[in-house]
Amino acid sequence: MKHIFSALWGDKDVELVVGQLLRYGVVTASVVALTGGIMYLLLHGSGPVPQYGNFIGEGAGYTTFNGIFKGALALNATEVIQLGVLILIATPILRVIFSLLAFILEKDKLYIFITLIVLCVIMTSIFGGLKV
Repeated sequence: MKHIFSALWGDKDVELVVGQLLRYGVVTASVVALTGGIMYLLLHGSGPVPQYGNFIGEGAGYTTFNGIFKGALALNATEVIQLGVLILIATPILRVIFSLLAFILEKDKLYIFITLIVLCVIMTSIFGGLKV
């Protein structure tokens, strides 16, 4: 008896799509972060060196999703860099989600369970300390 997923795609196809997802995610994150870095250097590259002896926390623009997206749309360099970091963090999460969908279509209960555990661990690690 053939699995549904195997009839549509083979294992090699899934591996290729996952590989492309990771490759494009990393390249996109790198381009966005590099663009933000260039913007930052053009705007602030000749400014004074910050005082690193005193810790000053960052505002919501750098630490919340809403602040990062609003700042990136306004083309603020630091938020564009943070958006690149968010894309880089989202890449392996999307890979796990895609793998979960593949296992669901294949009806492989053991790997569905393992992938759900991995996804829960990742999401708990990311959102466990989130400021709302």
